[in-house]
Amino acid sequence: MKKAVEAAGPVSAPAFTTLSGLPVKEFYGPEDVAALDPERDLGQPGQFPYTRGIHRTMYRGKLWTMRQFSGFATPEETNRRYRYLLAQGQTGLSVAFDLPTLMGYDADHPTSLGEVGKCGVAISSLEDMETLFDGIPLEDVTVSMTINSPAPVVWAMYLAVAEKQGAPWERISGTLQNDILKEFIAQKEYIFPPRPSMRLVTDVVEFATNRTPKFHPISVSGYHIREAGSTAVQELAFTLRDGIEYVEWAIERGLAVDTFAPRLSFFFNAHNDFFEEIAKYRAARKIWAQTMRERFGARDERSLKLKTHAQTAGCSLTWQQPYNNIVRTTLQALAAVLGGTQSLHTNSLDEAYALPSEHAVTIALRTQQVLAYESGVPEVADPLGGSYFVEHLTLEVEKAARDYISRIDAMGGMIPAIERGFPQSEIAEASYRYQHSVETGERKVVGVNAFVETVEEPLELLEIGGESQKRQVAKLDRLRARRDSDAVSRALDALREAARGTENTMPRILEAVKSYATVGEICAALGEVFGAYQETSII
Repeated sequence: MKKAVEAAGPVSAPAFTTLSGLPVKEFYGPEDVAALDPERDLGQPGQFPYTRGIHRTMYRGKLWTMRQFSGFATPEETNRRYRYLLAQGQTGLSVAFDLPTLMGYDADHPTSLGEVGKCGVAISSLEDMETLFDGIPLEDVTVSMTINSPAPVVWAMYLAVAEKQGAPWERISGTLQNDILKEFIAQKEYIFPPRPSMRLVTDVVEFATNRTPKFHPISVSGYHIREAGSTAVQELAFTLRDGIEYVEWAIERGLAVDTFAPRLSFFFNAHNDFFEEIAKYRAARKIWAQTMRERFGARDERSLKLKTHAQTAGCSLTWQQPYNNIVRTTLQALAAVLGGTQSLHTNSLDEAYALPSEHAVTIALRTQQVLAYESGVPEVADPLGGSYFVEHLTLEVEKAARDYISRIDAMGGMIPAIERGFPQSEIAEASYRYQHSVETGERKVVGVNAFVETVEEPLELLEIGGESQKRQVAKLDRLRARRDSDAVSRALDALREAARGTENTMPRILEAVKSYATVGEICAALGEVFGAYQETSII
């Protein structure tokens, strides 16, 4: 059936600004970079301040890691998807957890009803984690886990699986998101109040520093800040200020900055404004390098290098004309690569509807592979370096982000800023402005308010039924019946005692995990000590 296409209507006078509201001129020349000091502001690729990239040869030496964020239904089904993706040429795994797991609930908790396995894989126990990575050698595959409030628990399960596989902790590599501050700012998947939550984050950093030298204990995430509606400048500023907060807490714990900072990593969004996104990545590296050297006295160059994963913008995907999402994702992925990311996830065309189908996720992975092997882009480090526009925009993004960081410093840091609702209100205002510009037609979105089709072709979607919850609950029942209940009780009591004191909680969490205490039981035990958090809305 032929589709009817509605006229786009009159084109309103465009606002010549970036998505962050930075003004954009008709063209740029030498006068626009007159303030640029090449040695101070750029350096060469692989040299301080790393604006042009953290490695001299960049992708000539090693391509970015290709990850597809994946997890759905049960551990068994997700394990099959992981094996499929690795067979298709994916070079790293990235675990998506379902909402109950993210909130610290087991699959059989009343609050979990209807949500088990819907937005990620359901993990309630060490048994589930064993199944998730069955047949996948953790010593050979890097694994990223997107989880925050229960991050110490899930990471302990991962470490226990590695141990069971015979993979030495010293050799396993990957990334734990473990970024609780952005939960309070944007995603709202918190359990405990900010300060005890930060204590748990720091426990993980300390434990990783001493025991897992190749594992990144935090991925400071701007991605979800951007998905909540922030601008690129806000995403950059709030993310870097979160990173500063984590460094301050680790130093206060007694860790020397160069012992842990080399393994801090970041996670940014790759959105539609092509050149602003490239400028954002370049500015991020410069600000972080200078901050680590000047503010914290870091001397190891690995502490100065901002390493980042990038994911194309889920919030930019539309359910209208979903095949347009392939084009959006391609442009966003190219911006991330030109910006110098170390790792990349490309969203699938159907993610505005549901978790990606196998067909859609394959197209998303192939998008990265075409960029890597056919575009020629990886052959040159920082290929847009020296562009009058890109260099000017990098300076402007840096300046605006530093202004935000200074304002948060003046408030006493990120936690006081969160408690007074500063980043939350800034994001809400930015989100409103963007949505208003779409609804008034000032900003065009193809298929939504321009070039609209009245007939849409249906997509074949991945559907997660209620059977996943039934299977997970049945497994939990069997686990609880056969495990040593006394050992579980002793482990949870020891964890509560540790939480009341000042010792690192990770060893106690590991003991609880190995006794097959569940995510929900462990989080509940911590909650008895730390309490729960309820955000106060500030208008």
